[in-house]
Amino acid sequence: MDESTAALALAIGLRVKRERQARGWTLDRLAEAAGVSRRMVVNVEQGSANPSVGTLLRISDALGVGLPALVEPPQPRPVKVTRSGDGAVLWSGDFGGRGVLVAGTQPPDVVELWDWTLEPGDRHISEAHTTGTKELLLVHNGTVTVVVAGQSYTLDARDALAFGGDVAHSYTNETALPARFCLAVFEPGVGTIPRSETHDA
Repeated sequence: MDESTAALALAIGLRVKRERQARGWTLDRLAEAAGVSRRMVVNVEQGSANPSVGTLLRISDALGVGLPALVEPPQPRPVKVTRSGDGAVLWSGDFGGRGVLVAGTQPPDVVELWDWTLEPGDRHISEAHTTGTKELLLVHNGTVTVVVAGQSYTLDARDALAFGGDVAHSYTNETALPARFCLAVFEPGVGTIPRSETHDA
């Protein structure tokens, strides 16, 4: 991990541990609730792991706090500005692409706002999110191929797509030029209902 990734991993680990201890949960209880191994929870809390977006979603759902709460501390002010370059890089592609969480709301109805870049050949595969999750995607530059439940959609600059994020989906750049898109993810009822399903962004 590079320095910024390591710092983010440590910050996430501290927040996971704080939320777990605030509930009086053991490591085993969080692992069971999130559907991940106890070792993964330990590694995340120690900041020694670079977990996938899916793992972070499973843990944040189990804690009932939503992914944005793991990435940034609670804000006492009603307005929060995220300056260019200050978002949390939670995904890095094989060819240099990045998924950056730039803003988010608190539970129970969590909205995440992402800034994605896909270099040529980059692909992000996502498991289904929790039931009721919705995604909105707008391409800024380049061409992005989105596959939703096995159906493929090719989007060019200024094209948009709305779909249910509670099915398997992926984002791919199959062209020779970089692509950039913004993504909003809406996950209702975080922390208010038992999660029987656990999932990836």
